[in-house]
Amino acid sequence: GVYHMDPLKEHTIPFVGLKDGQHEFRFELGKAFFEAAGEEEFEGGQVQATVTLDKSPTMLLTNIHVEGPVALRCDHCNGPMDLAVKGDQVQVFRFTGDGEDDDGELVTLDTSAHSVNLTHYLYECLRLALPARHVHAPGQCDPEVEKVLGELSVDHEPVPDPRWEALNQLKNPAEGGMKHKR
Repeated sequence: GVYHMDPLKEHTIPFVGLKDGQHEFRFELGKAFFEAAGEEEFEGGQVQATVTLDKSPTMLLTNIHVEGPVALRCDHCNGPMDLAVKGDQVQVFRFTGDGEDDDGELVTLDTSAHSVNLTHYLYECLRLALPARHVHAPGQCDPEVEKVLGELSVDHEPVPDPRWEALNQLKNPAEGGMKHKR
């Protein structure tokens, strides 16, 4: 389901005092952020988030860019791993006086609003940047676990490559014919 992260005050951008045009904000998504996210999958990280906010009289256009390592568990050996994450997301906040429904990328803000909080959108951007499966690079998994997994794996008998079979036949064509001669 859609997980909504509680807003952290450091991600609140008071846009009332900003001139129209582009403004850049940088956030460090570190230990405090991941603890606040309260998601078991994330064990920490040092992610840099850059938000470019383009303010106009009718809307705020935010471009969110996240980049950096996230600490989580390998799906294969369950050992700790750092995964380099990189992602971008666009979020539009439109000013409206009539409390219209939000629609995914377009979020309506009351005309009396004076700030916008980006915690949830930073979190969402980070989640979407994660690959569905995160595993260590080959050879980086926990050797103990690899050993156990190897023993559990039933089909660890290497399947003979048919090309080798053919080669063997070519090498010993005599075998087939020789046996009959006594």
